Amino acid sequence: MSRGTAMEALGIVFTGVGPDYLRATMPVEARTHQPYGLLHGGASALLAETVGSTAGMLAVEEGKGCVGIEINANHLRAVRSGLVTATARPLHVGRQTQVWEIRIEDPTGRLVCVSRLTLAVIPLPPSREPSAD
Repeated sequence: MSRGTAMEALGIVFTGVGPDYLRATMPVEARTHQPYGLLHGGASALLAETVGSTAGMLAVEEGKGCVGIEINANHLRAVRSGLVTATARPLHVGRQTQVWEIRIEDPTGRLVCVSRLTLAVIPLPPSREPSAD
């Protein structure tokens, strides 16, 4: 599902899934830097929304999907290089809305960004259901 999307362009890779979390990584390099050579806050927000939205999709019944309706991100530490890891955990999983907390850490495990994502649960048109292809 990530082919040809911002996730592919930024190198986001899903690395772990468990009963209460979903995890992904993203490289910190030129394509995710801002002009000062630091991880761009927008790239962190994109990573957070990607991991949270995907986790939300895994938590809904067939024929349903999730779309973001609000995200906030607090950028706490600068990162210049390496791989950041985002972990999404649910705060609320309801029939119509979900709220996820996403923590992004640097390669040493220090907190870089904390984000909260609110999702709306929506019916998917039959042609938009995710496929295994």
